[in-house]
Amino acid sequence: MRQHRTPRLLGTLLLVAAAGVSAVGAAHSESGRTATPLGQVVPAPASVDAGGSPYRITDGTRIRVEDSPEGRRVGTYLADVLRPSTGYRLPVTTHGTGGIRLRIAAGSSGAEGYRLDSGRNGVTITAAAPAGLFHGVQTLRQLLPAAVEKDSVQPGPWLVAGGTIKDSPRYGYRGAMLDVSRHFFGVAQVKRYIDELALYKVNKLHLHLSDDQGWRIAIDSWPRLATYGGSTQVGGGHGGSYTKADYKEIVRYAASRYLEVVPEIDMPGHTNAALASYAQLNCNGTAPPLYTGTDVGFSSLCVAKPVTYDFVDDVVRELAALTPGKYLHIGGDEAHSTSHADYVAFMDKVQPVVAKYGKTVIGWHQLTGAHPVRGAIAQYWGLDDTSATEKAQVAAAARNGTGLVLSPADRVYLDMKYTADTPLGQDWAGLVEVKRAYDWNPGAYLPGAPASATRGVEAPLWTETIVTGADIDYMTFPRLPGVAELGWSPASTHDWDTYKVRLAAQGPRWEALGIGYYRSPQVPWPTA
Repeated sequence: MRQHRTPRLLGTLLLVAAAGVSAVGAAHSESGRTATPLGQVVPAPASVDAGGSPYRITDGTRIRVEDSPEGRRVGTYLADVLRPSTGYRLPVTTHGTGGIRLRIAAGSSGAEGYRLDSGRNGVTITAAAPAGLFHGVQTLRQLLPAAVEKDSVQPGPWLVAGGTIKDSPRYGYRGAMLDVSRHFFGVAQVKRYIDELALYKVNKLHLHLSDDQGWRIAIDSWPRLATYGGSTQVGGGHGGSYTKADYKEIVRYAASRYLEVVPEIDMPGHTNAALASYAQLNCNGTAPPLYTGTDVGFSSLCVAKPVTYDFVDDVVRELAALTPGKYLHIGGDEAHSTSHADYVAFMDKVQPVVAKYGKTVIGWHQLTGAHPVRGAIAQYWGLDDTSATEKAQVAAAARNGTGLVLSPADRVYLDMKYTADTPLGQDWAGLVEVKRAYDWNPGAYLPGAPASATRGVEAPLWTETIVTGADIDYMTFPRLPGVAELGWSPASTHDWDTYKVRLAAQGPRWEALGIGYYRSPQVPWPTA
């Protein structure tokens, strides 16, 4: 019932013409068909120089790659995207001329930047590292008609506007969080979400793996965490958990899309699933019942017990061994049942455990009320009107070297309702329409925090009311691309009036991908 549909490519092109977007690089082929303007992609590129003839993908096009495993992987990924809709063979080869070339070469664009050159004879994407090539491929996808995303042969033509894009990210951390604890989502659904995030150059997948309602990752040394603590979810029902093989497959798949998995074990609060699984983690030695509600702040690990730190050490050790990425998130929010002194003592003991197993600490911004270790990241989830005292505490930590990932709940929490009539989501942080999610500046958001402290942005999706993949899509789109743009694009490109036109042109692409989205009245979606 939430699978909204809009007309496809014709409406998009009419919208582009009406909005005057052709000024940023529409190009025409001999047939008179219009190519998507170079500057119409999301996130906005750092630099666009439009001009010259477009390139047309045909049945003679080859995808030329470097003779390396990484180059072949990105080339094969691109071929897998293009083959179903074009019907072309598109061989991936290290030989030949023209066509689509993916090239690794030293440059100043960093590990994730790229350059895309398009003209009559072909398209070349050049990057210093494979991640940059992959991001360039996402731009190429968006420069092709939305029908390229379909899984059956479409008529084309497949034109890429002429000119040059030079692009690199504003921030190195561009994340999205999926809460699999309130409601559990299996490996296939997580992979689908990874693919959706990759299209917008998101490079971190934060998995919220434990909470009061469910523990979702197998820990060999504490097996009841998954088998018992993972056996239910909000509202009851089966719940579920990932085996270590499942988790490794998510990590592998994310890496193939150049996303790093950031696992979170929330503590000392949000721990009822663990407390119910092991009585010794409770101060009174009695396990509480499993919990399927949505209230927060009532649970706490027993800070005074040595066994608590045995538990933490085992969980962090096993999870770190499964996680090749840099970060491990230790939660730390809403620990209302833990005294301040106990909270500080707990965090002082737990942060070195994360370092012991080779990972960098991330915690929710309440971590700044303790003693963040050198190099730690605080994830800010407060509101625009959060108290000045709380903001000042976070800013002071930032001035002392703590990095910031910004996730203000009344801006980028994807579980917030769009309007009062939104059938899903919550509204405790307010209503978050598409413009509100986009129209803020991460570099200047937190008073007193140096802009250099901001590592990036992240859009969390909590799942108290999110049950299906269709629910995920509806709450994620169209807000997620705006958050991705805040993380990727230069501040100088930030402009709602031009962004909403570029965003509108994404609608037919989502339909081609089977993504049901919220048709915000703030966005001029294509019409027939």
